[in-house]
Amino acid sequence: MRGLIEAALRDTDPDGPLRWHVICQLRQRGDLESFIEARRLCAADTVAERLLGVDIMGMLRPFVDRTLPVLRYLAASEDDAMVLYSVLIAFGHLADPRALPSVIELAGHEDARVRYGAAYALQHVLGEPPDRAGLDTLRKLACDSDADVAGWASLGVALRSTRQPSDRRERPSASS
Repeated sequence: MRGLIEAALRDTDPDGPLRWHVICQLRQRGDLESFIEARRLCAADTVAERLLGVDIMGMLRPFVDRTLPVLRYLAASEDDAMVLYSVLIAFGHLADPRALPSVIELAGHEDARVRYGAAYALQHVLGEPPDRAGLDTLRKLACDSDADVAGWASLGVALRSTRQPSDRRERPSASS
């Protein structure tokens, strides 16, 4: 396990192929050891380690109940914008409405990368029926001064406002 983590940390590009290959391997393992290593990384001193830990956690859906408290702690205490961005992407991957308060809080962040992460995460954590405050936040981000944030949030608003016919309840007609 340690060899995999060290290999991923040598890939300094957050989107690097080696780094994501390791993350995918750990996701496929999906075991407690992978979760424990990711949690350890999230508490590390370096941004690179915390970033890797968060990215791993976002892929470990079987451990969502253990992952959310760690990610919510980082959402409230982290200073690095890239780590916060990754926390938000992880929330989106995990798609758990319990992350919504953290996502709403970070949606007002000064860094556009963090707001972009919030725009991505919101559409996945709104719940069913969609939380009103979450939808309002997504709509606000659709008017963001950053075009990428506004574009992603607008897509989220459009996706959440279109329902499949099977989701619609039939309204009685006037002749019924």
